[in-house]
Amino acid sequence: MHAKNNPIKRRLIAIAALIAAFFLLFLLEGYPHIIEKYYSNGFYRFICRVFHPIFNLFPFSVGDVFYIALILLIIYYFVRLIRLLFKKQFRQAGILVLGVIIAIQSLTLCFYLFWGLNYFRPSAAERLKLTDTDYSTQQLASVAAMLIDSANVTRARLQKADTTQSNKAIYQTAIHAVESLSNSSPDFYTYDPDIKSSLFSTVLNYMGTSGYYNPFTSESQMNGQMPYFLQPFVACHEMSHQMGYGAEDEANFVGFLAGINSKDRLLRYSAYHEAVGEFMLDLMMRDTVLHKQLKKGVSPQVHHDFVVERTYWMAYESKIETVSSLFYDHFLKANNQPQGLMTYNRMIRLVISWYDEKGVHGP
Repeated sequence: MHAKNNPIKRRLIAIAALIAAFFLLFLLEGYPHIIEKYYSNGFYRFICRVFHPIFNLFPFSVGDVFYIALILLIIYYFVRLIRLLFKKQFRQAGILVLGVIIAIQSLTLCFYLFWGLNYFRPSAAERLKLTDTDYSTQQLASVAAMLIDSANVTRARLQKADTTQSNKAIYQTAIHAVESLSNSSPDFYTYDPDIKSSLFSTVLNYMGTSGYYNPFTSESQMNGQMPYFLQPFVACHEMSHQMGYGAEDEANFVGFLAGINSKDRLLRYSAYHEAVGEFMLDLMMRDTVLHKQLKKGVSPQVHHDFVVERTYWMAYESKIETVSSLFYDHFLKANNQPQGLMTYNRMIRLVISWYDEKGVHGP
């Protein structure tokens, strides 16, 4: 029977063609500078110029709606498959399964074409001419001490109006900070960045997730229910993904730079708060004595915020978080981030290198 008249053959041919497309796509993985020139600074920028102005028109996350529709489709086709199997219509069930495989392949291909290839561009350290090597415990403690001082000072400057801002106001400040960083250097180029509260904020709480980037719509979403002092940095982190910074440590670092270079009091504190948390966690794992010494220098206000943060996330601890963390850990490892979830902590290397490059030295 001719393939045109045979749905099984047609779908098998489509699956084979998509596999071939993946093979060609992943040949580029070994050529990061080609990806940098033709994808990250070429095709991906075109995607941003098309997607951002369109999806920014919507006050809600179109990407979230897309995921809701996708979940409903999965449920629908699962129920349909069960019905076909019960009716022993195995040929139709097979056609349905092949169609689902094609859909999964197509979505995965879109993921890499629309954004995912940024995972395989040269590292941010190479592009920004920063050293990405191991650091000593003394280097870690020295920069941590400076970050603690900065966090203490910026926290003390906060006024009541800063702590009672609406999500919308916080997001607008973060957008301006990202735009300002983008204008300062082509290494941080982005086009019409934006951030929105996710429709899934409550679900994100139980997943232990502060925000996420939707590669299918190029939208940055965040958990709009988090404590106010966490939101500004997270907004900058998620918009860093819009810049094409795929790796989480790189997005953390770029979010940190956007935050500390802002004139907004709350955003500056949010960035330093995040950095102190990362550095102190690493120091605790290396040298508990040094950790205890530096911890004494954390102001009562900053310490209270860390208690609020920890209490907030503990209230939502669940098995959902465990499963989602395991899934995301494997996802990161499959996309050029072998450290998995620990990749978030690797921003420390970039921050230490940045402080060194700026000629800032500890006490």
